[in-house]
Amino acid sequence: MALPKKLKDMNLFANGDSWQGQVQSVTLPTLTRKIEEWRGGGMEGTVGIDMGIDGLMTCEWTVGGLIAAMFDNYGSSRIDADLLRMTGSYESDDVQEVVPVEVVMRGRHTEIDMGDAQSGENTEHTVTSTLSYYKLTINGATVIEIDIPGYVFKVNGEDRLAERRAALGL
Repeated sequence: MALPKKLKDMNLFANGDSWQGQVQSVTLPTLTRKIEEWRGGGMEGTVGIDMGIDGLMTCEWTVGGLIAAMFDNYGSSRIDADLLRMTGSYESDDVQEVVPVEVVMRGRHTEIDMGDAQSGENTEHTVTSTLSYYKLTINGATVIEIDIPGYVFKVNGEDRLAERRAALGL
């Protein structure tokens, strides 16, 4: 019998500051590829041609109250003004094993939703960040690394854009 590994705890760091006890949730980016349909002569049907990353990578995170530092780089012209690092502890209840997960993201905050302000009620502030860099590490191994301006796309250590960079003289 095998049980799934579930996120038992997590933390968020922003520009080096730990927000332990303050971060409520993190919605990590959905990784999507832009696929164009192609059907050429002599083909019975269509195939999907991979055209790279589709759309903006975004991360949304919610804190349980006011953290003034989340405004520090708001409106920055830099696409990598903010560094976010989510750490997680995944565990399965059938074995005594903790699987550490780390997600490092660089980007900028494009939306800060201060939520409802009401005396005596819970407050939540939600920030949406567009990302220019994303790295997923599971149990110490880098699984995905995407550096959009650096033209890097790695999966399990395989640099899938190395030959393109060489062809472009980069």
